[in-house]
Amino acid sequence: MKIVSIINYKGGVGKTSITANLGAELAWRNYNVLLIDLDPQTSLTFSFINPDEWEKRFLKSNTIKDWFDSFESGEVKLLKDLIFVPERVNARLKDKGKLHLIPSHLGLINVDLELATQMGGSNLKQTKKNYIKIHRRLANGINKFNQDDFDVILIDCPPNFNIVTKNAIVASDFILIPAKPDYLSTLGIDYLKRNVNELVRDFNEYVDVDDGSEINKIDPKVLGVIFNMIQIYANVPISTIRPFIKQTKKLGIPVFDSFVRENKSLFGDSPQYGIPVILNAYNNNQTFKGIVKEMEEFVTEFIKKSNIKNGNTRN
Repeated sequence: MKIVSIINYKGGVGKTSITANLGAELAWRNYNVLLIDLDPQTSLTFSFINPDEWEKRFLKSNTIKDWFDSFESGEVKLLKDLIFVPERVNARLKDKGKLHLIPSHLGLINVDLELATQMGGSNLKQTKKNYIKIHRRLANGINKFNQDDFDVILIDCPPNFNIVTKNAIVASDFILIPAKPDYLSTLGIDYLKRNVNELVRDFNEYVDVDDGSEINKIDPKVLGVIFNMIQIYANVPISTIRPFIKQTKKLGIPVFDSFVRENKSLFGDSPQYGIPVILNAYNNNQTFKGIVKEMEEFVTEFIKKSNIKNGNTRN
């Protein structure tokens, strides 16, 4: 089971579209996939669940926010009890893999403040122990799954580096960075890399302080930057955006060879149907076919880079 955090500080880079389509295509290729929506905007959740259905079935007690809140009540929930199997997308998958989802909540933004109040201690050693405890909360929850429950877990992170985001990174084997090839979208990539390195350094240092701890150090790898929402001409990125791609490569951060072009209507409309673009088999438009081909090439490259194994598991 591989765990991948998907993050960029900049919003509007198609992070959720990448997550939804990556998960759907992996399931189409017979992988058993769990999506965890950690973004308070809940865009990934609403890509698979109608807002009215979410309000009736999930709002009060069946989101990732409720799982974090359960630590305060002392009646800690199991992550597996929050897993939902979206009907429309899985009907399209039929006898392929299966796609699962843990929904988000608009109130998740307040969880970070609550977690921050729990990191103090009577002395430095206790403070560091609390730091590890809080930052490993999601990892510990995921560890309660059986290893063969899922082939891959994709975590859609909020566009920030708060404690909830750090929980995702601490739990992850890999980090995937969707980006648009423009100044603002690429500006924060190096900053993100430095923050991840600082988190890894601090966490591992605190693990060393906790004598006798069985907690492993962390070492999440950056899989790479996937450039998304690209403008193309003659099936290649237009000349004005190529410098941003080249500049990102100079940062020493891996960059996917594949890319995904921009199409606001296709990606914008797909959530209302609960089926990501890549599974829309009934669209014969040439632009659509080009986007699907680009997505498929990206997923093939993703599988190779992450070395995800297909366990042919079914829930």
